[in-house]
Amino acid sequence: MKSIVLMAVAAAALGVAGAANAADETELAQKSGCMTCHAVDTKKMGPSFKDIAAKNKGKADAEAKIVAALDSGQGHPKVKSSGADNKTLVKWILGM
Repeated sequence: MKSIVLMAVAAAALGVAGAANAADETELAQKSGCMTCHAVDTKKMGPSFKDIAAKNKGKADAEAKIVAALDSGQGHPKVKSSGADNKTLVKWILGM
């Protein structure tokens, strides 16, 4: 019985941690200026993050290509976020 309770508590903690991480990435996207042109689930000036994730689903090189485009300003306007932040944001977007 104790193990079931411990597993439930651990699962709840992981769920809260996942929600906290999503909030962190949303804040990072806002701070980096991504939300000016993109939204999570609706098209703005650019495609929604969910549309980007769907378009790139199953593509092994998607993360590297998108990060490179953000870092270089090729195919996407130059961004003010760092390379590490770009990688974090792209992983978050592709995980939607």
